[in-house]
Amino acid sequence: MEQYDTAVPRQRDPSAAEIYLEVQRSPAFQEVRRRYRRFVFPAALAFLLWYLAYVVAATAAPGLMARPVAGAVNVAMLAGLGQFLTTFLLTWAYARHARLRRDRAALELRWDTQEMTRGVAQR
Repeated sequence: MEQYDTAVPRQRDPSAAEIYLEVQRSPAFQEVRRRYRRFVFPAALAFLLWYLAYVVAATAAPGLMARPVAGAVNVAMLAGLGQFLTTFLLTWAYARHARLRRDRAALELRWDTQEMTRGVAQR
């Protein structure tokens, strides 16, 4: 004769994968992701357009790019240096944005996730 367990089923502990999926669906995680995307996508698009404009101008308007500005310095040199400058400015802006708008929330999510997964790792 078979025996059936009629007791209330035990709550099983979630796996690490389930915990990470829960965190990923959380409003706090979604907010961090939204803040990241709101900065990165427009900044990357602006930089790529600026770079594309430089390349197109260099190939389509060589006369414009060869125009002297001061001595041996021409428009192409200034635009090329501008590419370096915007790279550094974008890096600074990204680091500042991360520090002011995302790092604290991401760190809190990290600590919360580590607390939730601590029991899973010890099993």
